[in-house]
Amino acid sequence: MAADQTVHGIPPSLSARVTGSFAYLTVRDRMPTILTKVIDTIHRNKNKFFEEHGEEGISAEKQAISLLSKLRNEQQTDKPILELMEGLPDTESWNQYLQKQQRQLGDQEPVSWFKSPWLYVECYMYRRIQEAIWLNPPINNFDAFNEGKTEGFFESVRAVMTLCTYLGDIQKRMQTLSENQLCEYFNKLLQVSLWGNKCDLSISAGQKNSQDSSPIDSLNSLRSFILVDDSNTVWLTLNSSRRLEGSGKTTADRVDIVLDNAGFELVTDLVLADFLVSSGLARQIHFHGKCFPWFVSDVTANDFQWTIRQTMAANHKWMCKSGNQWQSYLKEGVWCYHDHPFWTQPHEFCDMAANAPELYAALQEADLVLFKGDLNYRKLTGDRDWAHTVDFSTALRGFEPAPLCSLRTLKANVQVGLQPGQGEKLTSQDPSWMTNGKYAVIQFHGPKLPQ
Repeated sequence: MAADQTVHGIPPSLSARVTGSFAYLTVRDRMPTILTKVIDTIHRNKNKFFEEHGEEGISAEKQAISLLSKLRNEQQTDKPILELMEGLPDTESWNQYLQKQQRQLGDQEPVSWFKSPWLYVECYMYRRIQEAIWLNPPINNFDAFNEGKTEGFFESVRAVMTLCTYLGDIQKRMQTLSENQLCEYFNKLLQVSLWGNKCDLSISAGQKNSQDSSPIDSLNSLRSFILVDDSNTVWLTLNSSRRLEGSGKTTADRVDIVLDNAGFELVTDLVLADFLVSSGLARQIHFHGKCFPWFVSDVTANDFQWTIRQTMAANHKWMCKSGNQWQSYLKEGVWCYHDHPFWTQPHEFCDMAANAPELYAALQEADLVLFKGDLNYRKLTGDRDWAHTVDFSTALRGFEPAPLCSLRTLKANVQVGLQPGQGEKLTSQDPSWMTNGKYAVIQFHGPKLPQ
């Protein structure tokens, strides 16, 4: 069966088969650019490797670069996708996924960079980058994307100060806030977290991408660019989940945040999480990040801990106060960080219950799950050629572990849940509306709430 046919009403995966499409331009241009930057970063660090590991470090650097150069050549010449060889815990899962892709293609052609689903080959590239580093101790813990992530944080520090000050001002008045005021602050911080997602280094192919203006002051001017805004439903869902605690306060038990980018976006997520806990809207926050460097700027455990340490050490009253509070939340178990390997695999999320049942069961414990960013949206919807008016619930294809909300600025050409004619109007006004990061959605799916 050809991979680009619609089957049982499910549209085909986006791929680079269509010359000139965003997927095609990504595979042809952006992905090789990212690989070149990784090679350059490893080479620029060879003196560091020599200082730390001697000749062994230099040898590992050369071997890693050789493997990455080979990978770039395979990609640019549309060679068949190869099985992983290193025998790590996720190797078999990746190779099984490749075999599944080959079965779907049949015997007509091999699974390759330009002919296979864009979501798969892009994820596979990042896994192969990691393979090249893992196979070469003693540099096998090197994060080739670390420089960009730390720069993004430092270049956004004024915006971080503004945001931590804003949070501090809310918290000073928390006991006197009415329910309507609480809702208003929730919506503002939800939108700050949404627009923080603009700072994505994988979309800019690693070019500088930071926040230098006040994130709060920008919200009104950005409102008209939110194409779907289910924030009120998110608020109602949180409120309907609130239960009476021993202290007499009502609070939802748990909110999970599936993270996207490090740098400024992560700070917006931490501020939102702090607000949820300090306001009594949630008792516990579970963060989900990546277990190795992924899509240039995605959050790893190291990034998560580093960001909190930097915030604690800042020479700024409210940043420092926020950082210390976040560290306390982690120590007390109010916040938890997880990095299940499923998040760094190519599966659509509708496959989670079958492929990672323990993760699906963990998400079922949440009262609300927030999915940050574009890649999570692509995996939620299967990265398929859906009509814009298809319901979000249809595109999820049965993935509903808990009430969920996607906070996403658009950087890939998949978008569902729009009104009839909305997509066509956007295309006539701004042909690149699905990929330029100017537009966003706050898109919810969950059980119908009692009116």
